[in-house]
Amino acid sequence: MKVILIRNATLVVEYAGNTFLIDPFLADKGAYPPFPNSVRQDQFNPLVGLPASLDDIIKVDAVILTHLHLDHFDDTAKEALPKDIQMFVQNEEDALAVRNDGFRNVQVLGEDTAFEGIRVQKTKGEHGRGEILKRTGEICGVVFKHPDEKTLYVAGDTVWYEAVRETIESHRPEIIVVNGGDNQFLQGGSLVMGKEDIHEVYKAAPNATIISVHMEAVNHWTLSRKELKSFLREKGIASHVLVPDDGEAYSF
Repeated sequence: MKVILIRNATLVVEYAGNTFLIDPFLADKGAYPPFPNSVRQDQFNPLVGLPASLDDIIKVDAVILTHLHLDHFDDTAKEALPKDIQMFVQNEEDALAVRNDGFRNVQVLGEDTAFEGIRVQKTKGEHGRGEILKRTGEICGVVFKHPDEKTLYVAGDTVWYEAVRETIESHRPEIIVVNGGDNQFLQGGSLVMGKEDIHEVYKAAPNATIISVHMEAVNHWTLSRKELKSFLREKGIASHVLVPDDGEAYSF
């Protein structure tokens, strides 16, 4: 498999002969206002440009949307993606919204979803802790399995909590992608994983390779790549957790 970070949570995953685009956030730099009630109110989103051409990024076989927040599925993606491409979403509510955007081939992920012989299974996640969950809404992750590939777990916009541990224990993924920018509003705490959350993922899966994405691309990030790398060195786990730059690719 090959895992390519495009920007933020946007990934291109080549897996068992097929190519998946996950959470496409594809607008030009600065196209959208900053997320309110958060830091960097003078910086428009995305904070950085795409590392590849839009046409190249969307040359894929299927698209997976873990949820429909702007920084995971934006207007540029809605316009650029072919309307007949296979779209996978987390629930019927999101399926209706994506169909209303004009997409004709939309499927809700489940326990036994398959695409071209690849098992693509929805996993649980929580986009924050406590009261903030009333605002952030439902999200999902996804596990990829195929006899010829290592198991890949893309956790999505979740913090560390018991269901993430259960997913790791159940599926024993060898590759884990976490959204690790510790994005926050001014109140309510972490919306995605911070460095301590990532450390918990490592402790639950010490033999896995972990990739931290969703960093430094939207205005409400609070954990930088530099700070995370320093933390990983302090904990002695830098060789287990990869912190890619935009456009960086890993093959497994």
